[in-house]
Amino acid sequence: MIDHAHDLESVRDATERLLTAVAKLDNASVTQSSRLPGWSRGHVLAHLARNADALVNVLQGRPMYADAVARDADIERDAPRPLDVQLRDLRDSAARFQEAGAAPADWSRTVALRNGVTDTASRVPFRRWIEVELHHVDLGIGYELEDLPEEFAVREIDFLAERFGGHTDVAAARLTDGTRVWRTGREADSPEVTVTGSGADLLGWLAGRRDGSPLTVHGGPLPVLPPL
Repeated sequence: MIDHAHDLESVRDATERLLTAVAKLDNASVTQSSRLPGWSRGHVLAHLARNADALVNVLQGRPMYADAVARDADIERDAPRPLDVQLRDLRDSAARFQEAGAAPADWSRTVALRNGVTDTASRVPFRRWIEVELHHVDLGIGYELEDLPEEFAVREIDFLAERFGGHTDVAAARLTDGTRVWRTGREADSPEVTVTGSGADLLGWLAGRRDGSPLTVHGGPLPVLPPL
C-alpha cells in the first residue's frame, strides 16, 4: 500500500540532498551540459522547480501544465538564471509542494497528470520523489544511480516494470538482480528473455539513463523499451 506521508518525507530528504549538492556549484557550472540531451544543468533545475508547482496543481485539482508549449517555455525561461536564484526557486517550490501535500485530502481520489495519464493522489508524492532522485543523477555532479536509496531504487524498478508491462512491442522479460524478480513486457505464459544485473543497471536501463550494456541477457537480445 502506498504511504503518501512516508513518501512526502522521502521527497523532503531527497530535496535536501539535492539542495546541498547544488549549493556547491557555481554560476558557470549551472550553464554546463547535464546528462540529458539538449539540457544544461540550469534546464534540469528549472524543470525540477516547475514540476513541483505542476504537482501542486495536480493535488489541488488544476491542470498539471497549461499545455506542453507553456511547460517547455517556462523551462527555457528559467534555465539561464544564476545559481542563487535557482536554489531559491528550488527551495520555495519544494516548500509549496510539501504544504500542498500536508493539506487534508482524499488520497484515494484519481488525479490527472500529463498526456491523459491518471493516477491516485496517494502516488503523487512518489512521482515527485522520482523526479528529484533521477534528475539529481542527471545533473552529473557526483550523485549516481548506485547512490539512490535502496527503497527508492526497488520501488522505481517496480514502477517502471509495471509501466512497460503489457507493451506488445516489448519482449516478455524476467528481470532479476539476483535477489528480486520483476516481470515486464508483453503478456506471455513464460518470459522470452531473462535480464540479470545490478539494481542500478536495471534501473538505469528501464529509466533510459543507461544503455543496458552491463546487463546479462538470456533467450534473446535486450528488449528495446519505448520512451518514457
